[in-house]
Amino acid sequence: MRTDPDMIAYEFYWRDEIGKEHLVGILPERRKNISRITTKSILNWVWMVIGDNLDSNSIYFVQVDL
Repeated sequence: MRTDPDMIAYEFYWRDEIGKEHLVGILPERRKNISRITTKSILNWVWMVIGDNLDSNSIYFVQVDL
């Protein structure tokens, strides 16, 4: 049985002021060099998508194996 996922993706969520969570987007990981994958590099994508409109403490991501 293969233990490596076929693909890794990141689901980005925004938690609003009343605590409700909203899916912002999904980013598939395409980088082959795993040393380039950091929390900061992953979050940079969501900031490019949403800009500076949301509080950084209300954004988080979950890694999913597809």
